[in-house]
Amino acid sequence: MALNVGLFFGSTTCYTEMAAEKIQQASQRLNIELFNIKDTPLSHTLTYDVLILGISTWDFGELQEDWESHWDEISGLDLTDKVVALFGLGDQLGYTDWFQDALGMLHDEVVAAGAVVIGHWPNQGYQFTHSKALNEGQTHFVGLSLDEENQYELTDSRIAEWIHQLEATLLD
Repeated sequence: MALNVGLFFGSTTCYTEMAAEKIQQASQRLNIELFNIKDTPLSHTLTYDVLILGISTWDFGELQEDWESHWDEISGLDLTDKVVALFGLGDQLGYTDWFQDALGMLHDEVVAAGAVVIGHWPNQGYQFTHSKALNEGQTHFVGLSLDEENQYELTDSRIAEWIHQLEATLLD
């Protein structure tokens, strides 16, 4: 039986949307449908077996505007035992004290709603001083971390490796 995967993202400058499209294209084994949360209610996430959620961090650790508009809806979702993978975009050099903070905040919200989060990503190869998106051991981000501002050339390979990790976790 094929998994029904919904990828929900918010995107102000199109970078998160472009990353979502690259994630969809990189998967050889998952059928991923894309949804911009600006146009799709978060309640639609409940129709999927697996969720991929994408968010960017703005300025000094702030949420992307579409996510911020729907933030209170997350706690009303019953994500009990729902498998969720997360990805985030941020600027590790310009906002080194807040790198990927929105990713960490989204993680905390979906876990509080009962989700099981997969797809943690190593924090090696980044330059930042603080992040709310680090796991308890401080060795991994709670999801794929992309920096289109400073490490654009690594995005495609990071997405490919992360998708391979997700496919292995979900299908093998």
